Amino acid sequence: MFKALTAVAALGAVASAYDLPDNLRRIYDNHRSGGCGNALSGTFSGGAVYCGDIPNTVFLKGNNEYDNMDIDCDGANNHAGDCANDPSGQGQTAFQSTVQNFGISDLDANLHSYVVFGNEGANPSFRPQDHGIQPLSVMAVVCNNQVFYGVWGDTNGFTSTGEASIALGKTCFPNDGLNGDNGHGPNDVLYLAFAGNDAVPGRDGAKWTAGSPEEFQESLRSIGERLVSQLPS
Repeated sequence: MFKALTAVAALGAVASAYDLPDNLRRIYDNHRSGGCGNALSGTFSGGAVYCGDIPNTVFLKGNNEYDNMDIDCDGANNHAGDCANDPSGQGQTAFQSTVQNFGISDLDANLHSYVVFGNEGANPSFRPQDHGIQPLSVMAVVCNNQVFYGVWGDTNGFTSTGEASIALGKTCFPNDGLNGDNGHGPNDVLYLAFAGNDAVPGRDGAKWTAGSPEEFQESLRSIGERLVSQLPS
């Protein structure tokens, strides 16, 4: 019985690690209403713009809302697991050539929590690098009243926004039955990218060869928490 209680307590400790810190909760609440005062892009098909209202960050902002969470299955094993019914999955991600230096063939949407950020070749378009966001940098994702961490791992060639890997989607919304053809519809997800090299874990700063989504997510937590702690209070 004691061992069972200890295991439950340990699981609770892991879950609470992703509770919203006070400064990020205030940011989420304060920036949700209204529009974006410093729009860095035109308005995309879902109604969001890339917004620079928070110093040293870029985030997706709709009018009186944030964005939804469509599911992306691009990369390695793009038809495996809950991606089996994805109608549009691609066999590689935008930064495949970089992650191949990290001991993997590409990001795996079923394993790696990543965010699709940036719209290239579309009208309007947006290139995060022009605003200091580095490929494969750590991003904070506020969803379901918690904060989780992902890497900027892919871009969209069209005009939709608000997309993340199935691994990140199921972490955020474990009870929503998400899969390659079913995302999270409400526009209540904050995707927050951080400018600068400090947000980039590189080869050794994340567990790219992790054996589970939980292991990869946890490997990003120390960098993510440091970045969030530096946000305005």
